[in-house]
Amino acid sequence: MARLNILEFPDPRLRTVAEPVEEVNDEIRQLCADMLETMYEAPGIGLAATQVNVHKRLLVCDVSEDGSDPLIFINPEIQGSSEDLSSYDEGCLSVPGFFEEVERPSKVVVKALDEKGGAFEMQLEGLLATCVQHEIDHLEGKLFVDYISPMKRRRIRSKLEKQHKKRA
Repeated sequence: MARLNILEFPDPRLRTVAEPVEEVNDEIRQLCADMLETMYEAPGIGLAATQVNVHKRLLVCDVSEDGSDPLIFINPEIQGSSEDLSSYDEGCLSVPGFFEEVERPSKVVVKALDEKGGAFEMQLEGLLATCVQHEIDHLEGKLFVDYISPMKRRRIRSKLEKQHKKRA
């Protein structure tokens, strides 16, 4: 397995809309394994392929306390969502060090493929629902900072650009 490089905002590649996975094969399974390793090491609870510069509709997550419940969603689609909303202080591995409150549907039904190519549907709620919606946004080229005010988004962008220049 390999730890992958995570793109950071405002990298324009994060705005790329991901393409569907045509075939769940060994290459895709390896990508899933590498993404899980990367997510756990970061550490985080979710990671979309777009964040590691692979523009395929694939995400991994694990919201368990001990990292014992990894989930893989290939070609995920939200089939339905509740009208009631939940707010979470969201963070993102592509926007390190920043957390902002985002409102999303508290429950969603997601249809996807697993790492063997089998179709499944899950009803998600709570943190898992928020996490999967956040990662699906990445596959659409959208970031959680798109939900906050332009002023806050500019401030975050400016701070991250300064950090990137210091590292370069």
